[in-house]
Amino acid sequence: MRSTYKKPYVIAEIGCNHKGDMEIAKELIKVAKIFCNVDAVKFQKRNNKELLTEEQYNKPHPNPVNSYGKTYGEHREYLEFDVDHHAELKHYCEEISITYSTSVWDLTSAKEIASLNPEFIKIPSACNNNVEMLEWLCENYSGELHISTGMTTKEEIEELVGLFKRKKRNQDLVLYNCTSGYPVPFEDVCLLDINLLIEKYGRDVKHIGFSGHHLGIAVDVAAYTLGANIIERHYTLDRTWKGTDHAASLEPMGLRKLSRDVNAVYKALQFKKQDILPIEQVQREKLKNQKA
Repeated sequence: MRSTYKKPYVIAEIGCNHKGDMEIAKELIKVAKIFCNVDAVKFQKRNNKELLTEEQYNKPHPNPVNSYGKTYGEHREYLEFDVDHHAELKHYCEEISITYSTSVWDLTSAKEIASLNPEFIKIPSACNNNVEMLEWLCENYSGELHISTGMTTKEEIEELVGLFKRKKRNQDLVLYNCTSGYPVPFEDVCLLDINLLIEKYGRDVKHIGFSGHHLGIAVDVAAYTLGANIIERHYTLDRTWKGTDHAASLEPMGLRKLSRDVNAVYKALQFKKQDILPIEQVQREKLKNQKA
């Protein structure tokens, strides 16, 4: 018998943890590739005036100690890279052989990132009901579309998959089990929902993934073992840096260990090819049926 487990694919979610600095962004990419041994890095792209109402844009940041501007809008603009910056980041990723991607939060951002033709584009939980954006991507972008299902009802997930089926793009869809919170306590991770996604949509979509906002890495190994072969975690160089996502992110050593562990588990999830493996035969001859 052969294992049915797919090879793990680990995504380092940089998001806005670059603090609006291109050099930090490139350092995050380099460390993710060389030290952490992950498969992909992912950023975020927002058109803040399209995404936010005028009132939201001009309000103070809800947690001023983490703000990079006087208003929430100014804070978001400070952290935002334009499409040319993203083109530069994608080129840098290609130079060092790691996959570039970005989460898009609005239609304008989706169009801008699609113009760069990355291998995949992510739609965050907050935007998985933006039908206009989803339909545009299905019709105009040929890569994989990865979608998180945090703060989403089962009926909404069904509608989402139905949209992709109607557009004949469901085999390019990756659905992520996710709980939206920063950080998420273990009892709210709800890993067994991975089973539900596999049972209901495993044959309809390309992969089932897991996007975690918890602490540590034990949960990610369990998520992979349950069948989520794509693992995404927020990642930073320093969890004490200013910003809302750093505290719920892994530092390089944690991400390195996560990648190491899920790949080790992948190798271990096999059936025995024969009753006595070659490594056992030596021990059998040495230890089994010894005379007292």
